[in-house]
Amino acid sequence: MNISAASNAAGLPVKTVRYYADIGLVSASSRLETGYRTYDESAVRKLVFVRRAREFGFSIDECRELLSLYEDQRRSSADVKRIATRRLEEIAKKQRELQSLHDELAHLVDACKGDDRPDCPIIDGLGDRPVGALGRASETAGKKP
Repeated sequence: MNISAASNAAGLPVKTVRYYADIGLVSASSRLETGYRTYDESAVRKLVFVRRAREFGFSIDECRELLSLYEDQRRSSADVKRIATRRLEEIAKKQRELQSLHDELAHLVDACKGDDRPDCPIIDGLGDRPVGALGRASETAGKKP
């Protein structure tokens, strides 16, 4: 099938399929004399595999490693689990970071009276204070100049 049909089957933009071929991640099955890439079902399955891996946030290098394991019938599931566990830990770390940002912003929103006065803990919190400096922002919350 041509690249357009392959990209549709894999749920990827044509540009992404070309990119994956250019970096050697998932190559076209063959090229026609005209230079057009063609993809067989195996290549499309690999494209779907990479799309799904990217949806989970795996890097291109990790996708390359996972794809190598996908193609290796003698692989060890421990190798696959190691890569997935590392990604899972990265996701958990990001969740903690996002929760911290959520909590800090929620605190600033709660501290803001939202009235006609110019003093605003949100502005103070977004100003020159580094993320995590809630103590100083909250100390000024509610105080009148």
